[in-house]
Amino acid sequence: MTENTVNSSRRPNFSNIPQNGLNRNLNLLNIKPTTAKKLVIKNLKSEPKLPDDYREQTWDKLRSAVLAIQQSKPNQYSLEELYQAVENMCNHKMAPTLYSRLYNLTENHVSHNIEQFLAESMDRFLFLKKMNETWLAHCNQMIMIRSIFLYLDRTYVLQNPNISSIWDIGLELFSKYILLNTLVQTRVVEGLLMLIEKERQGDKVDRTLLKSLLRMLTDLQIYDKAFEQKFLQSTERLYAAEGQRLMQELEVPDYLAHVDKRINEENERVLHYLDSGTKYQLIHTVEKQLLSEHVTNILQKGLDQLLSENRISDLTLLYQLLSRVKNGLTELCTAFNGFIKTRGRTIVIDPEKDKTMVQELLDFKDAMDNIVVTCFNRNEKFSNSLKEAFEHFINQRTNKPAELIAKFVDSKLRAGNKEATEEELERLLDKIMVLFRFIHGKDVFEAFYKKDLAKRLLVGKSASVDAEKSMLSKLKQECGG
Repeated sequence: MTENTVNSSRRPNFSNIPQNGLNRNLNLLNIKPTTAKKLVIKNLKSEPKLPDDYREQTWDKLRSAVLAIQQSKPNQYSLEELYQAVENMCNHKMAPTLYSRLYNLTENHVSHNIEQFLAESMDRFLFLKKMNETWLAHCNQMIMIRSIFLYLDRTYVLQNPNISSIWDIGLELFSKYILLNTLVQTRVVEGLLMLIEKERQGDKVDRTLLKSLLRMLTDLQIYDKAFEQKFLQSTERLYAAEGQRLMQELEVPDYLAHVDKRINEENERVLHYLDSGTKYQLIHTVEKQLLSEHVTNILQKGLDQLLSENRISDLTLLYQLLSRVKNGLTELCTAFNGFIKTRGRTIVIDPEKDKTMVQELLDFKDAMDNIVVTCFNRNEKFSNSLKEAFEHFINQRTNKPAELIAKFVDSKLRAGNKEATEEELERLLDKIMVLFRFIHGKDVFEAFYKKDLAKRLLVGKSASVDAEKSMLSKLKQECGG
C-alpha cells in the first residue's frame, strides 16, 4: 500500500483523493472530470411564485371585508384568512399599496358621514345622540379593521414613522371630515354646554353621553380649543351672576352652604365626564366668582353674627372656603380681630358691667379660644391675633380691669366659696393668669391682690392654703421676685 493510499483512507475530505484514483472512479461512472465547484445548499422548499392577479384578488377580498364592517354587514371571510392575506401582501412588498388603498377606503366612508349632521332642523339633544352613535360605531369599525390589518400596522407603519397608524387614520379622518366642520363643531359644543347648564340648574342629564362626547373631543385633540375655553367662559358668566344675586338674597350661612355645594358639584363633573386637566381652572373660576369677589361682603354681613352666636359649623365652613382663595384667611383674621376688640370693649368700658366684667371676659376668651381651635384649625396667626385684640381692649379702661381681676381672685379664694373643687379652682386660676398677662397695670393688680391676701390670712378666711400657694407661685413665675 502506498503512502498516498494510506493518507486517503485517513481523511474524509474528498478533495484530497489522489488524481489517478479520482480519474478511475469518474471513468467508471462515465463522468468527465471537471474543475472543482463550491457546494451550494438551497432551501428545501422554494418560495412559490404568486399568480399575476394575486394582488387584485386579495385586495378585493380585503376591500369586501372592510366595506362589510363599515356597513355593519356579515363578513364572508374569517379573521384568520383576512389576516393571512394582509401578511402575504406585506411579505411580497405590497404594503405601500395596501396602506394607501385602506386609507382611501376609510376616507371615502368617513367623508360621507358628514351629510347626516348638516340638517339644521334636528333637535340639539338628538343631534348629540346621533353624533355619539356615529362616533362609537366609527371606533368599533376601526378596531375591527385594525385587527385585520394588524400585520401592516406592526411592520410597514412601524418602519415608516412619518405615516399614521391605522387607529390614528380613523381619528384624523373623523376629525377632518366631521368635527372640524364649523357648523358641526358649533352644534356639538353648544349642545354639550346646554346639557351642563341644565344639570347646573338641577335637571338630570345623560352623563354617559356627556362623557363619551367629551372623550371624543379629547381623542381628536380639539377639546382645549373647541370646548374648554367656551365652557370656562360660560361657567364664569353663570357664577358671576349667581354670586351677585345670592349675596343679596341669602343670609351668610346659607350662602356659604351654597358655595360649598357648587364646588362639590363641579368636582363631581370633573370626576364623571370633564377632562381632568380642566379641574384647576374650573374650580378656580367658581372660587373667584362666588368667594373672592365677595369676601369683604361676606365678612361684613355675617361674621359678627356667627361669632356672637358661636356657630361652630358655619365658622368652620367659612374658614375652609376662605382658605381656598388668595388673602381670604388674611381678611378673616383681620375681621376676627376687629370683632374681638369691639365686643371686648363693650365688656370693659361700661361701669354698669363691673360686677360681671371678669367672668364675662373669661367666658369670652373661652369662646374665642374654642373657635380658633375648632373652626380655625389652630391657626397660629388667628391665635396671635386673638391675644393682640384682648391686650388692646382690656387696657382701654386704665387700671380698672386690673383691680376687678384682683377682687375676682379674692372672691374665689375666700373661705365660704363652695362653687368649685380644688381642680376646678386651679383651672380657673390658670385662666385668670391669662387675663393678667394682658393687663398693663400689673402693679395695680399686685397692690389689690396683696391687700386682699393679707385680709384672708389675717382673719383666717382663706378657702385653700394650696390654692393660695399656687396663685403666689404663678404670680412669682410671671413677674419674678
